[in-house]
Amino acid sequence: MGVGKSTVGQLLAERLGVGYRDTDEDIVAAEGRTVADIFVAEGEPVFREIEKRAVRAALAEHEGVLALGGGAILDAETRGLLAGRRVVYLSMDVEEAVRRTGLNAARPLLAINPRKQWRELMEARRHLYEEVATAVVATDGRTPEEVTQAALDALELKEA
Repeated sequence: MGVGKSTVGQLLAERLGVGYRDTDEDIVAAEGRTVADIFVAEGEPVFREIEKRAVRAALAEHEGVLALGGGAILDAETRGLLAGRRVVYLSMDVEEAVRRTGLNAARPLLAINPRKQWRELMEARRHLYEEVATAVVATDGRTPEEVTQAALDALELKEA
């Protein structure tokens, strides 16, 4: 959350000369409401099922850069679908998250005690991110352009 996946994903797509797609945007378009609204109205399990379908569809239909929501990797089937693909895990520590988002944005999983919840989420998810990642790119203290270049370098990709 707040790591810059949308910004970096768009820059990466531009530099590679491919399309960009974000599964969170797909969900909002399909459901006609925000991710936060789905969480509040339906709960996390319902959202995760919607997310799982959105990721499956995007992976089947899209050839370019794809940004996934931070919790997409919680699903074992999704992790399996990511196997063998180029996956970049954009990492960030809690202090950088605070600086970037203030941890007060519309983030349903961080509604109470955001710093503590962010740390707990990362402790629970980090190994899953690393499991699917082809490359890990730290974003702390870097501009989106620097992160994009680091991702290109880590994946050994050339610009279009």
